[in-house]
Amino acid sequence: MKQKRYTSQLGTGLGMIEETNALLNVWTPGMSSTQLFDEALNSGSFPGISARRLRNLISGCFAPRLLVSNGKPAEYLKIMRPNLSSREVEQLLFVYTCRANQILEDFVREVYWPAYAAGHESISNSEAQIFVTKAVQAGLTTTPWSEKTIKNVAGYLTGTCADFGMLERGQKVNRKIIPFRTEPNVAIVLAYDLHFSGLGDNTVVAHSDWALLGMDRSDVVTELRRLSLKGVFLVQTAGEVIRIGWQCKNPEELSSAISQG
Repeated sequence: MKQKRYTSQLGTGLGMIEETNALLNVWTPGMSSTQLFDEALNSGSFPGISARRLRNLISGCFAPRLLVSNGKPAEYLKIMRPNLSSREVEQLLFVYTCRANQILEDFVREVYWPAYAAGHESISNSEAQIFVTKAVQAGLTTTPWSEKTIKNVAGYLTGTCADFGMLERGQKVNRKIIPFRTEPNVAIVLAYDLHFSGLGDNTVVAHSDWALLGMDRSDVVTELRRLSLKGVFLVQTAGEVIRIGWQCKNPEELSSAISQG
């Protein structure tokens, strides 16, 4: 698969959690980003946001994250959300944001989790700048970036991680690393998300999305085995081969099962 080019698109809204939830309230299946803008503008739910800003948030953040694949991520999340905690929704939005922004995905893998695993107390914007500078030098950006853009994008990366509760929030150039734990329902919903997208069982547990949550394949198998006690799936392993019995046939069934604990 060809490497996605890095962009500065994160700067449009960083994590954009509150606005994403508000837009999900307005969005309905089949609604395009243009239709969503019109509906959101007329809803009165965004009184402090200009029309231009709202359009940018939808086109630059909401659409790339949730309206890809004919809006399947938005539809899935909208069905799941009523039975998830705000932290669980936050973690799922984090995964979707990484999927839409290769630079964030790679930063999390190459900088955040290695620092976390090494027991570092914080991550600075300077460290993020080094990561971005190397990416520019390696030709990973759409165009060569100026020093100012590099500095800005470094701030977007640490700021977005802060929005998602992985780094200390606030206007800081050095952010404390926040203890992170994948919420159980997030593992269930993500596993089903990958399953519903047509992936086989072994591909599901080895998928790169899990690394965004600090989990490797063995962590995933262990977690899914533990969660199988909830009855949402059955897990059988034989060596490196895994077989999962998916008990829910669609998102609605899964949401209902989660609501029943």
